[in-house]
Amino acid sequence: MKLFSRILASTAFVALASTAVFAEGEAQDPTVKARMELMKSVGAAAKTLGGMAGDKAPFDAAAAEAAKAAMIAAAAEIPARFEPQASDPASEAKPEIWSNWEDFVAKGAALKAAAEAMDASTLEGVKAGMGAVGGTCKECHTTYRM
Repeated sequence: MKLFSRILASTAFVALASTAVFAEGEAQDPTVKARMELMKSVGAAAKTLGGMAGDKAPFDAAAAEAAKAAMIAAAAEIPARFEPQASDPASEAKPEIWSNWEDFVAKGAALKAAAEAMDASTLEGVKAGMGAVGGTCKECHTTYRM
């Protein structure tokens, strides 16, 4: 029961975080715009997987595998998209990203690893995996997002 509560809490966090990403203003700086689009793709994948994990959407193994693959691909791009220190009023990236670069990159790698470890072929696997994915999202957002 405790694990299920943690999964639901993580799923709720990911859903709220992805909603906040979509609610942001439109960035003008092309570098910032590209990284915001990347993070929106992570949010969309998390929303798909979180909906299934939270029993808000029916389990669909093909959709879960596609969302997992999208999350892994996006997580792999995080260092390249964030390396340029561009800024924009619409960005929610804290300057600490660049002053703590190694930690930031490690957090992106942790998201990729958590997504890779998820068994998206079963609902139970998605539920179990979303706990770890949500934890990595929360840890990074707490430290590096305004």
